[in-house]
Amino acid sequence: MPAPSVSGVRTIALPLGERIPVLGLGTWFMAEDPSLRATERAALELGLDLGLTLIDTAELYADGRAEELVGEVIAGRRDEVFLVSKVLPTNASRAGTIAACERSLRRLGTDRIDLYLLHWRGAFPLEETVLAFQELVEAGKIRHWGVSNLDVPDLEELSGVPGGSQVQADQVLYNLSRRGIELGLLPWCRARGIPVMAYSPYEQGRLLRDDAALAAVAERHGATPAQIALAWILRLDGVNAIPKAGTPAHVEENRAALDLRLTREDLAELDGAFPPPEEERPLEVL
Repeated sequence: MPAPSVSGVRTIALPLGERIPVLGLGTWFMAEDPSLRATERAALELGLDLGLTLIDTAELYADGRAEELVGEVIAGRRDEVFLVSKVLPTNASRAGTIAACERSLRRLGTDRIDLYLLHWRGAFPLEETVLAFQELVEAGKIRHWGVSNLDVPDLEELSGVPGGSQVQADQVLYNLSRRGIELGLLPWCRARGIPVMAYSPYEQGRLLRDDAALAAVAERHGATPAQIALAWILRLDGVNAIPKAGTPAHVEENRAALDLRLTREDLAELDGAFPPPEEERPLEVL
């Protein structure tokens, strides 16, 4: 069973008990520029070497080319990796989900996906998608399934679908500037032991531009603002993060964030700059 291979990388548990790294490797916007392919591949390979053994991708990313890139990276070391991919909502009928998964498996060069997610909710009933997920689990083509960009009402509906209680994760937008899930979705998931996978922990870089609070906290720790933004997420129980890092240097920077411990003073300063929500908000997406 896949497990982090390097000590020092903390893990969180899926509802079924398997543990996954608290920090993974995202691939959104990778494999779009052929001139960057060697660098992106080197970044992902280094991430695995450093114990960041969760790789997140999707059929959407670069029209499947991100999955092909991941396939190159994991060739020969598949058993080290907890592999996450996603089905588009336009493909999420019962038959369409199965066909999409089979295409992803071919691009990834593997016989199984460890966690297969519905990328966001579309027109097909959740029951159809769950039936497809169950078939894929029974066939050994996926090991677990989950969702992405689903808010509490969607998750409550999902829990009423036959088999819907087997959801293993919800991957959502969460960072210092997007804290709306703290009063609704995050407590809901925690109460049920469902991990929240945080994508875009730097708001695609926008969060890091000229923010005095992040810079001040970073200076106290001898760290970068990006590392502080990531450490802020990684401190939370039941949450992991999947930042994209397209260069080996960026991967090393992200990995070092695992060793940071923010103080109460740090957290208060960040709360002042990025106030927590005072009321529930609809789930935000990018």
